[in-house]
Amino acid sequence: MSRLIIPGWQGSGAGHWQRRWLDVDADARIVEQDDWHAPDLEAWLQRLDAAVRRARQPTLVAHSLGVVLVAHYAKRFPRTPITGALLVAPADVESLPGEHPLAGFGSIPLDRLPFPSILALSRNDPYVSVERGRFFASRWGSELHDMGTAGHINTESGHGKWADGFRLAARLGNGTVQAAA
Repeated sequence: MSRLIIPGWQGSGAGHWQRRWLDVDADARIVEQDDWHAPDLEAWLQRLDAAVRRARQPTLVAHSLGVVLVAHYAKRFPRTPITGALLVAPADVESLPGEHPLAGFGSIPLDRLPFPSILALSRNDPYVSVERGRFFASRWGSELHDMGTAGHINTESGHGKWADGFRLAARLGNGTVQAAA
């Protein structure tokens, strides 16, 4: 099994838990994009699809805009061999003004994901309300993991090294989280 690390807007820079994950997990690979600052849904989907097809039974580890990318990917490619997804701090791109660089990722697909998933949600994330995060988890069939007041679960909110993320991803790999029916 392998893990595909899927950053969001601006690429989860140095010190971010996703980049640090790569230092300690030999089975993890980052899905790099050509331009982290000007996201393009079609280009990002192509990169993710290529990475999934090269991986062996991948578990996805997505953050922020990467979570929205996973929702789009699952809708477009529902039969890929993904074993599960850890979805961390989804970005509610539908709440952004139309000229925002992330607006091209709306509307967010709300279909049930065809693989087990855990959505880690903070109660004070500036990019998604608790209500919207719970709504996403419900619609996607994701198990909800309440992080309390953890900000955007990134470096700025003190999550440079995020051990809880490893534990949540391990649950996806050991079969204790099931896909929603």
